[in-house]
Amino acid sequence: MRETVLKTKGLTKSYGKFNALENADMSVYRGDIYGLIGCNGAGKTTFMKIVTGLTSQTSGEFEVFGKKGLAAEKERDRIGCLIENPAFFGNLTGYQNLKYYCYQKGITDLGQIDEALKLVSLTDAKNKKFKKYSLGMKQRLGIAFAMLDAPDIMVLDEPINGLDPIAISELRDTFRKLNQERGITIIISSHILSELYAVANRFLFIDHGRVLKEITKEELDLECCRCIVINTDDTKHCVTVIEQQGISDYKVIDSTEVRVYQENVKVSELNKALIMNDVTVNSITESGVSLEDYFKQLVGEVS
Repeated sequence: MRETVLKTKGLTKSYGKFNALENADMSVYRGDIYGLIGCNGAGKTTFMKIVTGLTSQTSGEFEVFGKKGLAAEKERDRIGCLIENPAFFGNLTGYQNLKYYCYQKGITDLGQIDEALKLVSLTDAKNKKFKKYSLGMKQRLGIAFAMLDAPDIMVLDEPINGLDPIAISELRDTFRKLNQERGITIIISSHILSELYAVANRFLFIDHGRVLKEITKEELDLECCRCIVINTDDTKHCVTVIEQQGISDYKVIDSTEVRVYQENVKVSELNKALIMNDVTVNSITESGVSLEDYFKQLVGEVS
């Protein structure tokens, strides 16, 4: 059983009558790259600020490494975050900027600076002034800043925002390196599902402060990929007929829905076979959407 490193229940943040976050539940497991997906203003940053202690919730609770309340507060020391970019000094080098923050954080082992720079592939630019850094390099230095405390969890708010494709690719490599080589659990927010899809293994969709869905990458693939959706009163009989047609790639979704994922299956021929074998077909349709369209549909269903 996978270890739960972060869990929230009914997490709510209100500003007067406005709920920036409302009854949000989530579970993050050790080793996850967990993607928070939502439009600007959806509540992603509020969620992250509560988890990292930058603000407090109005109601609800959270667990960090199985600890609640005051014990959870202490466990927050194991979380590194990049939510609001630190104020780096343009005339200082990348190394000097991190050294400054080591003093601010009370970190005496300055060897952690070189280690953090190595992890984000900035060793060769350590003596370059920050003002000469590209936007992608600046983002990676921010991640190095979050790494100074050697965290077990990293929380990153919109780290790919505004980056060009090359910088995004480099940042993806950084996330994979931190996750796979260091075993760091990473929580990343973005409003671009396709970008997070390339690195995350689990996703939480959020809109207007409400959690819409928590889903694994495998489940997301099944939701989005091309399939034939059959709505019937008897899924058991339906499956029997489907198998008789030589179809093995299918899934029973619930008591009334079966999805066929096998390629080269024609809707009209399958429908004919089902009807001829006395399967009550309430509806049969083709489905399959892009990642972005899936998110739009999800938001539209709840709005």
